[in-house]
Amino acid sequence: MTASTSAGETGQNAEKQPELKRVLGWKLLLLFIIGDILGTGVYALTGQVAGEVGGAAWVPFLIAFTVATLTAFSYLELVTKYPQAAGAALYVHKAFGIHFITFIVLFTVMCSGITSATTASRAFAVNMLTAFTGDSPDATNPALFAIAIGFLLLVMFVNFRGVAEGVGTNVVLTLVELTGLLLVLFIGYWFIVGGNADHWDSVVAFDSPDDKNAFIAVTAATSLAFFALVGFEDSVNMAEECKDPVRIFPKVMLSGLGITAVVYVLIAICAVAIVPVGVLAESETPLVDVVQTAAPDFPMSDLLPWISMFAVANTALINMMMASRLLYGMAKQGVLPKFLAYVHPGRRTPFAAIIFTTVVALCLLAYVSADPKGSIVGLLGGTTALLLLAVFTVVNIAVLVLRRDKVEHKHFRTYTPIAVVGAVTCGYLTLPFTGRDPEQYVVAGWLLLFGVILWGLTYWWNKRTGVVEVAYDDIPPHEIP
Repeated sequence: MTASTSAGETGQNAEKQPELKRVLGWKLLLLFIIGDILGTGVYALTGQVAGEVGGAAWVPFLIAFTVATLTAFSYLELVTKYPQAAGAALYVHKAFGIHFITFIVLFTVMCSGITSATTASRAFAVNMLTAFTGDSPDATNPALFAIAIGFLLLVMFVNFRGVAEGVGTNVVLTLVELTGLLLVLFIGYWFIVGGNADHWDSVVAFDSPDDKNAFIAVTAATSLAFFALVGFEDSVNMAEECKDPVRIFPKVMLSGLGITAVVYVLIAICAVAIVPVGVLAESETPLVDVVQTAAPDFPMSDLLPWISMFAVANTALINMMMASRLLYGMAKQGVLPKFLAYVHPGRRTPFAAIIFTTVVALCLLAYVSADPKGSIVGLLGGTTALLLLAVFTVVNIAVLVLRRDKVEHKHFRTYTPIAVVGAVTCGYLTLPFTGRDPEQYVVAGWLLLFGVILWGLTYWWNKRTGVVEVAYDDIPPHEIP
């Protein structure tokens, strides 16, 4: 396997940038994963999932978490075997050693994070206007675009300040969003226990508005529900900033998935029991509708839009941190231009990668906002899930290929049948006949076309500047703690 480096440069002297700062223990990593999974997905997309499958909206979330857990085992073997930044792209590069495939996987993962952050920026703008005006804004309101831009720039600034500041902000935002969800659950189930839930019978009903059969409706909703599962893909890209990744990742990742799965299922049941599915499907603030229906006079009705703002802000921050670290990690390995591996000497953050990912997010926001038909949040969320499922498929294959690569330290190991089932189920959910919105393939296609163009420019620049290939294994990883 190979990677690019400048002529005359060896793996030993290629590492001139300072290392990333290790600040994440198991508690911060757990909050990182929980905060990411419980962000925009539960606060903004619960209604979209219900719109696909009807009252049984909890079923797609349960299936999505089950399938994701299969893939989580593959990630755990790989992140404990190779505790470095870059996640899936690094694993694919080690498994297949084909520069173009590595680049496309890299760009796909980056795009999944950026589409997730862009989704969050839109949801942040919607919740902000709802909080200030008391009513959900019109989808064509130009203020939504302006607020979303300002929000992405603010996220860039926090990301640049450093991982300690970013993770510290994540802790605060995670605690706020958890508080909001607990209040929603308390109010919602108090309302249900009081016998006021007019739609309780619908929680076991499959009712697709497009007359899809139950199987297609569930698979379409499950594909969208995968938007919530960006969290553990994000976390492996932070491996170089964890204090002891080999030891803490298995228990933290599985605990995070278990906790968030319970919350998602309970929230979905609560939402469809209280608010009609049609109303949920049309809403960009579904949990606000739940609280306003269950307790219209309770102060929480006015407070929840503010809490939702914090929750979706958390999603954006974590995903932009992930995307920038991913670019940094692969630039350091020679797969991307060296300037993207630039680490600011004072802040010790991947400054160039942060700027680049923010620019891509702003361009995507402009693209989807120019055509406001349908649900922008649903479109971007579905595109995120599509990209993520494609990456999960490849990672489940890569873990099997890399069994031939032995390392000296002990690491987690998944069972082969689990990786095979994970690859098959994730691959199936990317297919068009599962009921996925065709527009999601259009957005994903444009993003990947941009990636291919960027790869071509990178290849041309490397040739022009005299970059040659050296053995990938000659590039030393960071010391394993």
